Amino acid sequence: MALIDTPTFVAPQHFTDAAAAVAHARALYEAAVAHLRQALQRYLAQPLQPDTPLRRVRAHYPCVRLQVQRTPDGPQPRARQSYGFVTRPGRYETTLTRPDLFADYWHEQFELLLHHHGQPLEIALSHEPIPLHFALGEDSQFEGELSALQRARLAEVFDLPDLTAMDDAIANGRYVARDDVPLPLALFRGARIDYSLARLRHYSGTAPAWFQNFVLFTNYAFYVDEFVRLGQAEMARTDSPYVAFVEPGNVVTWRCGIDAATRQRLGGPTGSPPVRLPQMPAYHLVRADRSGITLVNIGVGPSNAKTATDHIAVLRPHAWLMLGHCAGLRHSQQLGDYVLAHAYVREDHVLDEELPLWVPIPALAEVQLALEGAVADVTGLQGAALKRVLRTGTVASTDNRNWELLPGNVAQHRLSLSRAIALDMESATIAANGFRFRVPYGTLLCVSDKPLHGAIKLPGMADRFYRERVDQHLRIGLRAIERLRAAGVDQLHSRKLRSFDEVAFQ
Repeated sequence: MALIDTPTFVAPQHFTDAAAAVAHARALYEAAVAHLRQALQRYLAQPLQPDTPLRRVRAHYPCVRLQVQRTPDGPQPRARQSYGFVTRPGRYETTLTRPDLFADYWHEQFELLLHHHGQPLEIALSHEPIPLHFALGEDSQFEGELSALQRARLAEVFDLPDLTAMDDAIANGRYVARDDVPLPLALFRGARIDYSLARLRHYSGTAPAWFQNFVLFTNYAFYVDEFVRLGQAEMARTDSPYVAFVEPGNVVTWRCGIDAATRQRLGGPTGSPPVRLPQMPAYHLVRADRSGITLVNIGVGPSNAKTATDHIAVLRPHAWLMLGHCAGLRHSQQLGDYVLAHAYVREDHVLDEELPLWVPIPALAEVQLALEGAVADVTGLQGAALKRVLRTGTVASTDNRNWELLPGNVAQHRLSLSRAIALDMESATIAANGFRFRVPYGTLLCVSDKPLHGAIKLPGMADRFYRERVDQHLRIGLRAIERLRAAGVDQLHSRKLRSFDEVAFQ
């Protein structure tokens, strides 16, 4: 059997310094992807026939490993910390990818593991191969350069993406490690992360490097228009805490006064406006520490909501919030009132297999308080006056856009039994996926119609309503994120989102 062409072997090394461990993991990753890129260039350049002998090329993700022998009087987790430690003795491992995106994240996780367990971290080459497509640059389109024969024989030389290595068994709590396999340190391994990064570029039209740690989801383009206006206004302010505003196509507007060196240090890929908008366009109000705000227009429906959150979750954001419109279900509600969800009726069906319906989706106090406080800040209302425009209660999400047409008042009866006060098509999906992926979540909706009470959404009325309410609603969402950021992200990552035997990484 011919030997596999791999990078020069590097023996595992142990570290008690997080920065040194990150640097070594970065070096291993960069050597691996350089090896694959060089091999691809040779493959493209060589004459190829059906019987040409080919040599297998492979490179592996780096990994971090930890051996824990916890004693009863060993280091305990820091106060309120819900991550950064493992709960029982054993061998642990996860593969690592894209240090350009995750180096700071790795550094925090490594520091916490060293602090809590007092054991060195091992950085090594894993047994998980890097698929060729994931080793190439953000905009690589090499397949267009392949002949039909080169395309047919590509898998003989390189590892290609394998969906069996990218499932969500860890996140779903269904991963069972064999005795000879380390336990997981993180929810996502390298290939699963790389797959989602590629999907994010496709669906959002922007590079993952621009995504920020606070994410707003909406289902209407009116919110995008207002976010663009606010983002451009921030870029005209020399004292803005935001450094750039990024639109689909990686179109970057830098804040006034930022010099070229700073742009080079902070910037991600840049580009030009796309011919047509992607399916779920993303817009980014960027801060230097990535604590800015990303807005994603997911469009209508739970499938899009699941798709977006499935992939954004690998970036490990600090929180995501849903801002959208809903049907008000109570007589006492008025068009334009706000709904703060504290529970969800899940009739969206897209997560039933991953997260069974018997799993409750709890409200997170920190997010709820930030949203309620933001409504008060922006509207200037307090006490009884605030309660008249802000209702807290159960939100139902359905996958049936024409739920009102179900015969026999079936939908009305079910909604009444659930005590729901509003209905939409995305909020429960976003909250449930936040619970599933340990990403803090919240929902603030605005009542745009009351179909059970004769106030249906007609074109003229809807347009006027949207334009009157969108500005205030979006400013409430932005203000809520400011409150969450100011309170500190440590308190955001609630133990409510962590399982019994939880992975150590945030």
